[in-house]
Amino acid sequence: MHSVPAETAELAGVAWHISTHSDSSGASCVEAGVLADDTERVAVRHSHYPDGPTIIYTRREWEAFLAGAKAGEFDFFES
Repeated sequence: MHSVPAETAELAGVAWHISTHSDSSGASCVEAGVLADDTERVAVRHSHYPDGPTIIYTRREWEAFLAGAKAGEFDFFES
């Protein structure tokens, strides 16, 4: 994947989404949202640090990540 740091202007209008599987305190949530610039890019950040670093992925990169997650490729900590 090729990711780039986000510019503040790029993040204007992003509707951030948090997984329903995250805890209710918001301290361990990853947020993701589509940029409002019609480029089909996805921004990702930590909800505890909304003004902290944000990474932007292309639609293709994001879809590849989601496919891997759904296939269990990131199940690092099996319970």
